[in-house]
Order: sequence, then C-alpha cells, then structure tokens
Amino acid sequence: MSHRFEEIKPVHHPTKDEVQEMIDAAIKQHNHTASIISAILGTIVLALFLDGLLRLLGIVPPFMGIDISIIKGIVEKIK
Repeated sequence: MSHRFEEIKPVHHPTKDEVQEMIDAAIKQHNHTASIISAILGTIVLALFLDGLLRLLGIVPPFMGIDISIIKGIVEKIK
C-alpha cells in the first residue's frame, strides 16, 4: 500500500526564487489594493469633514432641520 501523500505530491516543486517571486507579486497586489481602498476612504472622510465645516459656518443650509451654524450666534454676541 502506497503512502497517501505520494498521490498529492506536485510534479514540480517551486524553487526559492519562484516562491519569492510569488510572495513579491502578492505583496505588490495587496499594497495596490490597500492604496486604492485608503484613497477612497480618505476622500469620503474629507468630503464629510468639509460638509460639516460648511454647515457649521452656515454656507450650506441645515440638514433635516438641524442647524449647527455658529456664525449667527457670533454676530449677535458681537453687536
């Protein structure tokens, strides 16, 4: 009876260089994908920050009746 691992042995074993090339390719793909995801998330966060800032300054109208504008309060206190 043959050993069961004899049946699943690959015909060609990868060399150290081939393994290193596969690892480098996987790392390069991961870094590329992570960079794209990071850029998308950064753009979304920046857009939401800018939206909040413009609402705070009163440049963009309130959303759902929630007015967070501070300009009117500052102008009233100055007068």
